[in-house]
Amino acid sequence: MTSALHEDRLRAIIAAVVQSGARTLLDLGCGDGDLILRLAPLPQITRITGLDIHRPSLTALQAEIRALPEARRAKISLAQASMIRAHPNLRGYDCACLVETIEHLPLGDLPRLENALFGDMRPETVLITTPNADYNPILCVPAHRFRHPGHHFEWGRETFAKWARAIAARRGYGVSLSDIGGAHPHLGGASQMAEFRRDS
Repeated sequence: MTSALHEDRLRAIIAAVVQSGARTLLDLGCGDGDLILRLAPLPQITRITGLDIHRPSLTALQAEIRALPEARRAKISLAQASMIRAHPNLRGYDCACLVETIEHLPLGDLPRLENALFGDMRPETVLITTPNADYNPILCVPAHRFRHPGHHFEWGRETFAKWARAIAARRGYGVSLSDIGGAHPHLGGASQMAEFRRDS
């Protein structure tokens, strides 16, 4: 069972995927496959590859995939691998999604992620969501803690925007930013999303 906030994230990502016209998709850090299982029924989607380093999550997801109708199963493949390394077979996808994953990486790994994702894979569209630290007081998260013990960082909107715009400028993408999970007049939403579109 997912939280209301996570459902908001998934709805935002799926809407952006549909709007992009993507037919082939990477879910980097796919975890239990919440996004994959929601995208598989969409007629526009022809191929989905889920990538994660956590074998138990992939094993659980594989069991769920086996229960799907054949037409949906045929679209999905899974791989245990790191998103911060280049994988030649992951080139050529229309869209890559990273749903609440970047904050689980050490800050020192973000340049490696940039190189692998924007330098090597280079999908037409990249969708990244991450917690908005500006919103943490609304969630009663103490200033000295993160929302989840597995987070290495949590960024406010200004820091996230600066990071996203710098990548877009370096890598030949445009980027737009939006709030997810509410829209406090001063603090934004509980999560935030960057939508990167590769320049033609």
